[in-house]
Amino acid sequence: MKTLFSLASLSMAIGVACGAFGAHGLRGSVPDSDLLIWEKAVFYQLIHSLAVLITVGAAGTYLSETTARRVAVLLLVGVAIFSGTLYALVLTNTRWLGAITPLGGTSFICAWLMLAASSIKRTGPQ
Repeated sequence: MKTLFSLASLSMAIGVACGAFGAHGLRGSVPDSDLLIWEKAVFYQLIHSLAVLITVGAAGTYLSETTARRVAVLLLVGVAIFSGTLYALVLTNTRWLGAITPLGGTSFICAWLMLAASSIKRTGPQ
């Protein structure tokens, strides 16, 4: 859990740095439509990295450690694929990367469904 917490914290820092880079370094260098793509990548990275921190914090209380670990890994894989391909798409103008992005979204959806299912069936603090 410590490693997942550290990775999520690092991802949060990278997300903030990417947000600043998009706002100050990319503005005027890429089309506005690409800035929107960049902003979407930053948003999803920050939201899902925060979700990892919360999930790890819920381990043992609201979630089993195994489930928390699986959910956290799926979320971090989703960040890497979803946000990573969007960042690369904007920086390299390699448009086919957009075809890979949904795999990250699928990872997010699987994580959220796993989290919902396990939290419904888990007994513990209400």
